[in-house]
Amino acid sequence: EGMALPQRILPPEKISMDWQQRQRPGAGLCNLGSTCYINVILQCLTYTPPLANYLLSCQHSQSCQQQGFCMMCTMEAHVRKVLCSSATAILPGAVLRDLKFIGEEFEYGRQENAYEFLRCTLDAMQRACLSCHLDISSQETTIVHQIFGGFMKSRVTCLSCQAVVDSYKAFLDVSLDIRVRASSLTTVLEDCVTAKQLDQTECFRCSKCKKQAAASKKVTVHRAPRVLTLCLERADQWTGTKISKFVEYPEYLDLRPYMSDTAGEPLLCSLYAIVVHNGDTCLEGHFLCYAKASNGLWYKMDDESVDNCDIHTVLGQQAYLLFYAR
Repeated sequence: EGMALPQRILPPEKISMDWQQRQRPGAGLCNLGSTCYINVILQCLTYTPPLANYLLSCQHSQSCQQQGFCMMCTMEAHVRKVLCSSATAILPGAVLRDLKFIGEEFEYGRQENAYEFLRCTLDAMQRACLSCHLDISSQETTIVHQIFGGFMKSRVTCLSCQAVVDSYKAFLDVSLDIRVRASSLTTVLEDCVTAKQLDQTECFRCSKCKKQAAASKKVTVHRAPRVLTLCLERADQWTGTKISKFVEYPEYLDLRPYMSDTAGEPLLCSLYAIVVHNGDTCLEGHFLCYAKASNGLWYKMDDESVDNCDIHTVLGQQAYLLFYAR
């Protein structure tokens, strides 16, 4: 509705949301000094079933013609190395070596933000896909967007004549403000999709009544992603201090109440990975993650160590990033 379906590289039925093979968890990742922010994102992506299935199939590398650095080829080799290694821990050497190609702001040996590394990694994978398929002009056609991507709908309503203007924006992740009404993830999401009046600094001129009128804006998920990545913003944008409050999050999340179309069947997502930050400020400290392996069991992944844990431990964390799969 209101949007054209993009050309696709893979038919939807070729993207498998279930693990193609079930096995014990793979290796931990060595920390070479302030590289924990890299390790947690690599582990969460490694245990993203549709991405791992695609990378393990080697479909990308078999057709890749990119010269030099390719993030998709790098991730393909990394995921295979982690899941197939008999070692307890491996070094993500290729990722560390090409850090500047992933994001210019990253400097080896300096603590960085895991969320920023996730965004840059997904963007680098997008660029790799687009450069290998020159006939494709839209980022929404890549395997990255087919897994992580969705569309937001923004509806602005003129409060003078009730005319509406709809616009759409693609996303690979959603960042959530947890300062207000943040006792649980559901309350945060409810607040996000509640219509809010535009403040006076946001000028709105209605194309129907031709007035510069007051208006409200409502943002909803218009097309849900296969994998929903949520960032609970823990850095206060005014003071820079860390927001350490506990925000309750469920193992299973129904996206239907937050969609443009709230009618119909539930859109259930299952939690499969989280990232946790330990430390007093967002500029220092330590990142670790919890992920569900292909055997269906949860593991705490703290750099080199990979230890069994239960869902109650996972749900009791002060989460920073949440990964849900449809």
